[in-house]
Amino acid sequence: MEIRHLKLIKAIAEEGSITKAIDKLHLTQSALSHQLREAEYQLGTPIFTRTKKKMTLTKAGEKIYATASEVLEKLESAETQIKKMIYGETGEIKLSAECYSSYHWLPSVMKQFHQLYPNVDLQLVMSATHYPLQKLLAGELDIAITTDPIKDVKLQYTELFQDEMVVVVPAGHEWASKKFVAAEDFSDACLIIHSLPMETVTVYEFFLKPAKVSPKKVTAVPLTEAAIEMVKADMGVMVLAKWALKNYINDDQLRLVKVGRNGLKRKHYIATFKNKTYPKYFTHFITFLQKEIAI
Repeated sequence: MEIRHLKLIKAIAEEGSITKAIDKLHLTQSALSHQLREAEYQLGTPIFTRTKKKMTLTKAGEKIYATASEVLEKLESAETQIKKMIYGETGEIKLSAECYSSYHWLPSVMKQFHQLYPNVDLQLVMSATHYPLQKLLAGELDIAITTDPIKDVKLQYTELFQDEMVVVVPAGHEWASKKFVAAEDFSDACLIIHSLPMETVTVYEFFLKPAKVSPKKVTAVPLTEAAIEMVKADMGVMVLAKWALKNYINDDQLRLVKVGRNGLKRKHYIATFKNKTYPKYFTHFITFLQKEIAI
């Protein structure tokens, strides 16, 4: 009898039916029914007594259920110990990002990593947003995610991904038909941003500031959904990463326009200390981020 048979018997016994066991085992009802017939054939006796409302263990079923519970518990314990041996000791990683847009994808990736490495405590330090490199150097973070690396002999950077920033405007806006907007166009615009200071706003720091252009008005709105509604109401324009606007691409009330003739692209990096020896789970986390983020 195979492990999959033991998992099946345990799930049906605890859930009471094959239908309810589907959610726990993530297999189709026909696949589970087939596996149960296999297990009963190998044992040479029924494992469950079937009624309309519930499946009840037979005497033989009770014996195999007890064995399944014991074996699966030991197997899970062994897998956990082996993971510790391979991936390093229990620990924590404190991290933050300089852009609020990073929090669209970062928490879900952290959750996936924690499922694989439950003994590693991932802590998202929101108070370090906008200044993660400074907080990293001050010892308040273990990892910083940035789009604006600074030169410091203590730090090293690992490229994470590249994205493109676009300006989102209402459908009737004068920019809606443009192939791209120039820096000078922003001089008469109300620019909606997530938060101040302006030095942490990508479009200002890397597009407007070099052109010596300042928006006519700046409004800080922390929530993307609220900012988008303001754009729809023609209360301003907003520059966001294209991937952050994927839920609005088909919105007839909005238009996405390229920023600058060549587009405004930015690279995201993971910053760590150059000469520090990290536990193995740090390396696994960085590699996991690189593989899982498909923007």
